[in-house]
Amino acid sequence: MRIDRVFHRVWMYVRRAPGTYIWLTILFITTVALHHMSPDFEEDFLRQRSTNIHELSNNPVRVLFASAMWIDGGHWVPYAVLYTVFQAPTEHWLGTARWLGVNAAAHVLSTLVSEGALLWAIKHGVAPHSTVDTLDVGVSYALAGVVGVLTYRIATPWRYAYLVVVLAVYGIPFMTERAFTDLGHFTSVLIGLACYPLSRGRGKAWNPKETVAALRR
Repeated sequence: MRIDRVFHRVWMYVRRAPGTYIWLTILFITTVALHHMSPDFEEDFLRQRSTNIHELSNNPVRVLFASAMWIDGGHWVPYAVLYTVFQAPTEHWLGTARWLGVNAAAHVLSTLVSEGALLWAIKHGVAPHSTVDTLDVGVSYALAGVVGVLTYRIATPWRYAYLVVVLAVYGIPFMTERAFTDLGHFTSVLIGLACYPLSRGRGKAWNPKETVAALRR
């Protein structure tokens, strides 16, 4: 009976976040497909779905959508964990429509900012021209945006500790490495934080202290 309860709770958790788990299912299917491709074909295949300067200039809508359906590197399990920890709770909290809006805003705007910065670097001789065809697919920008907006789900003072950790995780690589992808991730976090209006009226903030106290009863 106890096992049945666990499965029921898991199912209810998944059911309340349909967007998260449909997306994860798509990523699982596309990851399996990548594992059946030869390395050379895989690289060319992903490059055509990359949000690089070349593809954005020719097929912006197609690649912005397609790039979010693939994982570069072929490791699905870490994303299943991250989606369960960050994406699903955000969808539970904001609702599917608002959750999708945060993901879309972070993915699209951060891509445009990071690729715009790369284009500037190419024009000023800071980056080689070959980077117009760089491989850039994945869901990390969208995920970073959700990590950012989730700040408002946490009650103070825990909220500030969470925010410090998030800014450190995404800000330190940006300040030290200065890669265009690091700029994209940090921009995504800021976009998530800017989505505060979407969090208004979405219920009481989660207090970790209350959760711990409830588990001890």
